[in-house]
Amino acid sequence: MLTIHTKVDHAEHIAGELILPYDQREKSRLRAALSSGEEIAVFTVRGTVLRDGDLLRGDDGRVVRIVAAPEPTYRVECADSHTLLRCAFHLGNRHTQAQVGEGFLRIRKDPVLKDMLTGLGANVMEEFAPFEPESGAYGSGHHHHEGHHLLAPIPVRQKIHRPGDQ
Repeated sequence: MLTIHTKVDHAEHIAGELILPYDQREKSRLRAALSSGEEIAVFTVRGTVLRDGDLLRGDDGRVVRIVAAPEPTYRVECADSHTLLRCAFHLGNRHTQAQVGEGFLRIRKDPVLKDMLTGLGANVMEEFAPFEPESGAYGSGHHHHEGHHLLAPIPVRQKIHRPGDQ
């Protein structure tokens, strides 16, 4: 069985595609099947999120492309940017993963959030689409080494400074 584990920046030949919904692309250990049907194992650093278009090299040198599978989502659009920003604020306040697009937000399908967003003045439409949420403020670091790198940055514990701290 092919085991893929190392992200690479480019490849001359792509041996297959691994089509996964977002919740599967968040797992660090996964048994799956390429679009060809070949079974594979995915081993990544804990906390890794595989993104659409990522290239992963296996233990035998083959490279596989990650494809974000369409899944049930809501597309959130608003009449103006202020309302859209309010929707984004309220989603963030609930620690809801959201994809930010040009003039829209996309979230996983959740009827409670749909009601909240509609109440804020948003137009919320069901959409079967790939889900690529923002990685977060602390998830953007990468360590490069000769065209390949760890699949996730190692989180750094930071002390939060509060007024009155010495």
